[in-house]
Amino acid sequence: MEWILQLPVLFFSVIVHEFAHGYMANRRGDDTAYLSGRLTFNPLPHIDPVGTVLLPLACAFMHIPTIGWAKPVPVNPYRMYHPRADMAAVAVSGPLSNLLLVALSAVAFKLITLWLPPVDLVVTAAKVISYAIMINLALAMFNLIPIYPLDGSQIMLNLLKGRWLELYEKHLPYGMYIIFGLVMTGAIKVLILPPLFLALQFLSYLGVYVGI
Repeated sequence: MEWILQLPVLFFSVIVHEFAHGYMANRRGDDTAYLSGRLTFNPLPHIDPVGTVLLPLACAFMHIPTIGWAKPVPVNPYRMYHPRADMAAVAVSGPLSNLLLVALSAVAFKLITLWLPPVDLVVTAAKVISYAIMINLALAMFNLIPIYPLDGSQIMLNLLKGRWLELYEKHLPYGMYIIFGLVMTGAIKVLILPPLFLALQFLSYLGVYVGI
């Protein structure tokens, strides 16, 4: 029944992720997300049936870190000051927002485990915060995979040039199929778990002991 604690954390995390995209786009000259009502922490405009519901349930079923996405924030690169560089900044802002949540959660975990007695409420809070750390690490790493339409692909599309860009673009029509294939076969673990374990090991050196 751990998913009861994990799903609210996931919903909040993916909303922050999408909000970060819209906020960065707005800072770079594109107010499309703002005009579309997506610069909000209200979860309803952000829910995506696949990324917010089906994929997290599949992850829970396969006992892998819970990952997913919200409905993508609309972005118009032609309204930005420097479309290529600004689109890369918009793409990377999502994973960075998840890493910021990891840092804040790690501080909160350290504080409550050091200064509060281990009563039931505190233990539950520590468990929720540990889920926040794992989920946001997994979200950041998942979204940085360079497969379309993940953020990693948007970064690559705006950094590659010439022949390399042409070769990379060939996978775009099949990106979603590749992602679902990785998830359903469990191969996604190979991409996410090694860096996730390294990050958790680093946190353990800082006294934040969170296990999968």
